[in-house]
Amino acid sequence: MSTLTAERSIIQERPKFALPRGSQRLLGHSLSYILLTALALIMIVPFVWMFATSLKTREYILETPPRLIPDPASFDSYRELFDLVPIEHMLFNSMLVAVIGTFGQILVSAMAAYAFARMEWRGRNALFTLYLATMMVPSQVTLIPLFILIRELGWPNTYQALIVPGLFSAFGTFLLRQHFLTLPRELEEAAFLDGANRLTIFWRVLLPLSKPAMATLGVFSFMGLWNAYLWPLFVARREDVMTLPVGLAVLQGGPRALTQWNLVMAGAVITVLPILAVFLLAQRWFVQGVVTSGIKG
Repeated sequence: MSTLTAERSIIQERPKFALPRGSQRLLGHSLSYILLTALALIMIVPFVWMFATSLKTREYILETPPRLIPDPASFDSYRELFDLVPIEHMLFNSMLVAVIGTFGQILVSAMAAYAFARMEWRGRNALFTLYLATMMVPSQVTLIPLFILIRELGWPNTYQALIVPGLFSAFGTFLLRQHFLTLPRELEEAAFLDGANRLTIFWRVLLPLSKPAMATLGVFSFMGLWNAYLWPLFVARREDVMTLPVGLAVLQGGPRALTQWNLVMAGAVITVLPILAVFLLAQRWFVQGVVTSGIKG
């Protein structure tokens, strides 16, 4: 009787079926990759559809049922787009504004962030809070006053009007300030002992250690300046300084007020490619900068 009771207790205490720990980890990783792959496909489909539509001729764009792979595929949309709009000059204008504006915004934001993060002066925290509060003001509210200022300076239809207002960024200052706060002060103190001044410390110590954060800001800044539409529409109406988003707006509508979607998609493909290239080049630093910035308040 005691033997039977012992066997029953052993059976009851026997653990239920469970996967080995290694198999559980493999299953978890597999599910994660499947989920990420599905999300990636959902994100990629609009871009694939955009590119496929740019290769379709006009009569096949609105066919039912729609076909993802164009048959026949044609680059006539791109040739027609280059004949209709001076894409080369608009690409140059957009690239000039985006590149100079990005480097200028990084430099100005880094200098302001250094002052807020490393220098002790009266009213620093209050001014920084006030500066951050400007992020809550919609850009449309400041559009008219900024345009009046640009007009008084005589800058309409110039590159200065497109570049200078974008040099000052509360978000960029906040991002780099948070990163500067994570850097050890011992490096700065050692540089002071070696006779370095603040400009030398800023340029040769802090900036080389802040490449991930600056790459992150650079990607955001480039995307914002490259895709800007409303402000360039106000201050750059002449074709010689017109940027790509403003120039491609002429494709919305046309003969009989019908939008030529193959031309619109071809212009969208041309617009997306530089942003994609910038992100791929800065991807490693971008991810690292997002992870490391904002750790300390």
